[in-house]
Amino acid sequence: MPVSLPWPDASRHALVSMRALLPELRPSERRIAELFLADPAGAAELSVNDVAVRCDTSTTSVIRFCRSLGYDHFRDLRMDVLREITRESIETAGLPEASGDIDKDDTLADIVAKISLAETMSIADTAKTLDATALQQAVDAISGARRVDVFGVGASSFVGLDLQQKLTRIGRTVLNWSSTHSAWTSAATLDTGTVALAISHSGTTSDTVMFLEMAHDSGATTIALTNHARSTLAAHADIVLTTAARETGFRSGALGSRIAQLMVVDCLFIGVAQTNYEQSMNAIRRTYAATHRLSDPRATRPFDDT
Repeated sequence: MPVSLPWPDASRHALVSMRALLPELRPSERRIAELFLADPAGAAELSVNDVAVRCDTSTTSVIRFCRSLGYDHFRDLRMDVLREITRESIETAGLPEASGDIDKDDTLADIVAKISLAETMSIADTAKTLDATALQQAVDAISGARRVDVFGVGASSFVGLDLQQKLTRIGRTVLNWSSTHSAWTSAATLDTGTVALAISHSGTTSDTVMFLEMAHDSGATTIALTNHARSTLAAHADIVLTTAARETGFRSGALGSRIAQLMVVDCLFIGVAQTNYEQSMNAIRRTYAATHRLSDPRATRPFDDT
């Protein structure tokens, strides 16, 4: 039975917005965001003056910070933070208790608890904030494309490989580039019948930004998958898919961001597969039969679609 949530506007996610805006904030506003993210419950009990003193800034900066998040009044921000804390306590009720970042003295049990919490909340936050309209636009673009080029650096490249493998299984032509120069060369040859999808948690990775910029200039439909909707990468995208990842000090883009990106990739794949359901299911059956037949030397039967 679904839980009835005790707040009127479930679309507002103050803490998620703070994480997403963190790289873009002025130093004074960044300190305010870090105060809330480090201790949401404690910060939500403070007054405007208290926050200003704690963050060594002015009350004007606190109000400006509120407005950058879409709030007219500080009390509204405090209320949404408290509501978000309540929501998170419901969503994580079955997980081991954990708090704070991963520390050098943590036991393996502590590490398991903290990583499971971060990754669970990365998925939950992404699910709440992912724009369904943008996702549908991305599904439509990929479904109608003659070819899809995917590029990301580091951990994002593995996410791109996962998308390539999934879409290839249902007969889509997808190229995932591991080399920057190869990606740029390919981007320069794209046209209006193709899609370029770039993956970057920060949205500022220069190689990835250049790939999407070149693809956009070539006429391809461009899609950005990033944690920051106002990033440089997003500026070159026709469609922006945002994650809401929670990462630790050991992240290097490889913990919360990756799991959130993979969730969006799964949604994309299922959406594309549904656009031609029978053909996709037939392709999945054939590829399943092919891999299992090759792994079993005793199997001699031809592919069976039944």
